[in-house]
Amino acid sequence: MDEKHEEGSGDDEICEDLIQARYVAECQGHVLKYLPSLEEAKKKELLRQLQSIEVETVASTLFAALQTSQSETQSKVVPFSGHVARVSSGDNKSDEDEAWMDSSRRMGLEAIAKGKVAAVVLSGGQGTRLGFDGPKGMYDIGTRSGKSLFELVANRLKCLSRLAATAQMGTQTSEPSSSNSAYTIPWYIMTSPLNHESTVEYFESQKYFGLPPSSVHLFQQGMLPCVTEEGKLIMDTKHSIAMAPDGNGGIYPSLEKSGMLHDMERRGIEYLHVFSIDNALVKPADPLFVGYCISQGADCGNKVLWKSGPHEKVGVIAQSKETGKPCIVEYSDLDTGMAEQLDDGGRLAFGAGNICNHFYTVDFIRSVVLTQMDDMYHVARKKIPYYDETSDSTLQPTSNNGIKLETFIFDVFPLSSKMAVLDVVREQEFAPVKNAPGAATDSPDTARKLVSDLAKTWVQASGGTLVGNVDSDMCEISPLTSYSGEGLTDLVSGKEITCPFSL
Repeated sequence: MDEKHEEGSGDDEICEDLIQARYVAECQGHVLKYLPSLEEAKKKELLRQLQSIEVETVASTLFAALQTSQSETQSKVVPFSGHVARVSSGDNKSDEDEAWMDSSRRMGLEAIAKGKVAAVVLSGGQGTRLGFDGPKGMYDIGTRSGKSLFELVANRLKCLSRLAATAQMGTQTSEPSSSNSAYTIPWYIMTSPLNHESTVEYFESQKYFGLPPSSVHLFQQGMLPCVTEEGKLIMDTKHSIAMAPDGNGGIYPSLEKSGMLHDMERRGIEYLHVFSIDNALVKPADPLFVGYCISQGADCGNKVLWKSGPHEKVGVIAQSKETGKPCIVEYSDLDTGMAEQLDDGGRLAFGAGNICNHFYTVDFIRSVVLTQMDDMYHVARKKIPYYDETSDSTLQPTSNNGIKLETFIFDVFPLSSKMAVLDVVREQEFAPVKNAPGAATDSPDTARKLVSDLAKTWVQASGGTLVGNVDSDMCEISPLTSYSGEGLTDLVSGKEITCPFSL
């Protein structure tokens, strides 16, 4: 039911008779009512939109979504029984932990150096809740450097590319083919129709933050038509169908239809690290996570944080009681007993919090996910603006009048034949930027403090001594200087570092 993204869909290829026949055959002829009265430009606009919509799948997709919606409330889940590897740090790290973490990291760096890994970021959202008029990825959380969320990711990818090349050079006697100092991890950025143009302009104006333009690829999230409860397409004007984004799970068909998946295959990319832009501490193409998933032979992986309490508002990984397949359960679907249930070790049984940080093999997306997407849509009943013939205007309803269909990125988890789950340290990896400045949680202020605290931790771990305003939330280590705390000894060991600092 996605929009078609076909090459060469110009006006000369629009066949009005064929379009009308398609819509009449699917009992959607009402959208053609105003065609004869439209001026030529508006008529072509509507015909182009109608041509792009896969109207033949509307009824079946809605039916499947309605069935899923009804069954979800009756479904049963149990705590995830698969192995969850835990990242340890500091005094809590045993020799055994050190061994598997080091092995995984080296495996990840090797895959990166061989050009097998790409980073994919979900960045279709606007900064509206932050009081920012623009794509969220362009937002600056207030660090000393003033870097945007996009720039933080770009810098980390540049630093990691260098680390991977250096690591492989140290293990080979001959020159590596792709892993040289100029090699950069491919970065795919999913925007939305709302912010695509402004995001492209931003990257161009910033000269791609020093990354080769050929390694940065922007593509748009898909859109789906809005429908009534009876499955009729909703018109928001006489010359347009009401459309809505298809959810972050739309990344899979969007990768295919935009040509990005083909580009990955052409480049020899085998593994993807997919994450959201609104995490100021995200580690793009994280070699530890990627390497761990590869070592487990996983086709899908999930990086999680253990919940800080039973009622923290975050979805968790679980599994179907019926099939044993992994899935995500939203916090609102956990009753009190489930939320507070403990496992044999005294930890929350439903405690592995989902933070939209995933691993996939390209083959899993191509061969498994894309062949089964049609059955993954969910129903979201919304107030959808509609065209009113009497007033000849678009009206905003006061109650829900239609359905938006969407998918979630984790809907594919049950399709995995081998899922790897990595439990990481919250303070090292998660600084969400979701709420307005001044909010108690998940705000630019709390994210900036987490970034600052981690920088101070890295300095101390590398032998430096903090002096000055040690409580400052304006301490920063550039992602170009260190990806994950490495390489700081020469800079800080045996030295007093005055807070706030910028290294």
